[in-house]
Order: sequence, then C-alpha cells, then structure tokens
Amino acid sequence: MNEPNAYLRTKVMTASPAELRLMLLEGAVKFANQAREGLAAKNFEQCHNSFTSCRNIILELINGIRPEHDPELAERVRSLYLFLYKELFEASFEKDISKLDKVIELLDYERETWVLLMDKLAKDEGSTSAPVQPSQDTPRAPLSIQA
Repeated sequence: MNEPNAYLRTKVMTASPAELRLMLLEGAVKFANQAREGLAAKNFEQCHNSFTSCRNIILELINGIRPEHDPELAERVRSLYLFLYKELFEASFEKDISKLDKVIELLDYERETWVLLMDKLAKDEGSTSAPVQPSQDTPRAPLSIQA
C-alpha cells in the first residue's frame, strides 16, 4: 500500500462520524470543482469522472441520514441532497457550468455549516480539541440564495 492511501485509510478508520461526514462534504466540493474545471477545458473524461464521484458522495450522504433523532430535519437534509444530486445530473447532461456553480456554492455552504456545528458541539462538550479547520482547497465565496 502506498503512503497517501495508508494515510487516508488511517484517517478514515480513526475519524468520528462527524469527521467522516466532513470528509465526504469536502470530497464532494473537490470533485464538483474538478468537474467544473473539466467542463471549462472541455475535458469530458475529467467531467464524467468528477461528476460521477461527486454524485456518489452525495448518495453516500443521503444514505447516512438517520431520522431517529429528528425526522423533520432528516427529511429536509435529504431533500437538499436529492436536489443537489438532480442538479449535478442535469449540469453533467447539459454541460451547464452555471448550474454546477450553484451546486458548488451550496455544497461549500453545507461544508462550512458542518464545520461550525462541529466546533459548537466541541465547545458544548467542553472538549479541549482544536477547532475544525475547513479545507483550503476551494476559495470561499459569499453565499446568495436566489431562485
């Protein structure tokens, strides 16, 4: 096994469920950005691979939703992820960068929200661990929710 894969495997195997979810969100953002780069460069193999990876991560996020604690919230989150999946599919099929940009914006917002929640939970639990540092892979842009 090569070193990067060993590191990733160890990181995944020792991560808490919250950290695993953050890793999935960061992966979705990364692959969505790669799909955008592929679309812009008309590199359709990169587009296909990146869109597929991003959609697979979204499906994993959907499958990880547990409605036991708050069914209404779980349904809202599931609806968001289903919307993102549909938009990714349409952006891929239509080669629509603007549609993909909206998905990236929402995924990045979801990732940042998750980081804030993890930090709040750590403070509430009196944890002495350092705050979660979001990935620096993507530049942060202001979020604007418009229909």
